[in-house]
Amino acid sequence: MILYRLRCSKGHEFESWFKDSKTYERQEKKSLVGCAVCGDAKVTRAPMAPRLSKRGKSEPVEVTANAAPAAAAPGQQHQQQQMAALASKMPRELREALLKVRAEVEKNCEPVGDRFAEEARKIHYGESDKRGIYGQTTEEEATALAEEGIEFGRLPWIPRGN
Repeated sequence: MILYRLRCSKGHEFESWFKDSKTYERQEKKSLVGCAVCGDAKVTRAPMAPRLSKRGKSEPVEVTANAAPAAAAPGQQHQQQQMAALASKMPRELREALLKVRAEVEKNCEPVGDRFAEEARKIHYGESDKRGIYGQTTEEEATALAEEGIEFGRLPWIPRGN
């Protein structure tokens, strides 16, 4: 996973995660990357300081596909703490926009938790009713879904509150 700081043609800056640089370039070329503040599709990478981790201290983190359910399992607490730390440093407008997205997802989609990949496959192959779902999946499951041509999105799932 790679984190890019992005800037739209209207000057809004925001950060977004991508599987790798080729994924970003492919999505940018197809105008699939939009400003998190205004939705502008004219987005470019902005200069960004590198983030370095301390050797031997990183832990594997589960990747969120679409969104995480309200009640987190113990293994997801670390990821939620990281998102809370990131959210506290976000510009106010970006945080508000992401909270609106979260509210819309929760209002209009069904939470499936860690069964996201399984449910997405059932919907894709017509084994289950077509509907919006959200949950979490591992990086390996997300890669397999993408390779099967199953469309899904990844959203930063920031915690509510201050």
